[in-house]
Amino acid sequence: MKRIAVLTSGGDAPGMNAAIRAVVRTGISRGWEVYGVKLGYEGLISGKIFPMGARDVGGIIQRGGTVLGSARSLEFKTEEGQIKAIRNLNELGIDGLVVIGGNGSQTGSYALHQHGFPVVGIASTIDNDLYGSEITIGVDTALNISLEAIDRLKITASSHQRAFLIEVMGRGCGYLALMSALAGGAEMAVIPEVKITPDQIAERLRISYQKGKAHAIIVVAEGAEYNAEKLAAYFSEHRQRLGFDLRTTTLGHVQRGGSPSAFDRILASRLGAGATEALVRGESGVLTGLIKSEIVTTPLEVVVQNKKTVDPKLIELAEILD
Repeated sequence: MKRIAVLTSGGDAPGMNAAIRAVVRTGISRGWEVYGVKLGYEGLISGKIFPMGARDVGGIIQRGGTVLGSARSLEFKTEEGQIKAIRNLNELGIDGLVVIGGNGSQTGSYALHQHGFPVVGIASTIDNDLYGSEITIGVDTALNISLEAIDRLKITASSHQRAFLIEVMGRGCGYLALMSALAGGAEMAVIPEVKITPDQIAERLRISYQKGKAHAIIVVAEGAEYNAEKLAAYFSEHRQRLGFDLRTTTLGHVQRGGSPSAFDRILASRLGAGATEALVRGESGVLTGLIKSEIVTTPLEVVVQNKKTVDPKLIELAEILD
């Protein structure tokens, strides 16, 4: 192993830059040449590959987003596109690739691995839905941004004795919504993993009111069957029957922005170093993740074929503590 490359793909997550920094500097410390790839798999196909030195990643550990950028690539989903990407890497004499990203990104990593190119993934997504890591880069920062919003909205909700819907990111996984609700003391979380109707939600709110609560906070995952928009519309349409309506706040991409937390910076640094260590060991087609406080690797074949589920005990705890 003499030359490696690193790219970021999919949705950006706070801490990606810390991971880039770790890959570059640990790679250089091993005597390797390290290259960066602009705009993810799209840049891999179009040849946006350039050498990176230790100073090129100076001052980025505290920055959100990704200095390498990210972009969708329909061409890379084809075998022809994947072969073109590998050809570009081979022409530069690059021996291995590190891919920082979530489910879709690691599916791409696995495709390159199946073509025989050495690749190691790093678990990075604020949804925390990637199999092979208990927590992924960006989750802690996104969770704290959600928590700050909940704390602020609680104040105005209590002042006006209102019920608020707060929609957080999470298309297929309710982890972020559930943990935000649990940490923020919300009355309930609406997540894709648990089926619930608007009338059942209304009943839960009535119970909270009967308990003497001056406000109600409901955290909703964007991928829930009834997201914030649908719930707000339903409550507005049936206001006379239900007795109240809901105010809605959608956090959206705000959760991806901002400076990464200390936890995400350290996690990203450990995973970045773990990825280069995996390449040293001759591993390929694996994801670098955190399990039981240890940096471990999981075969990408296992990662792409499985889906991480929300712990039922956490769902039960959130319901007890509402």
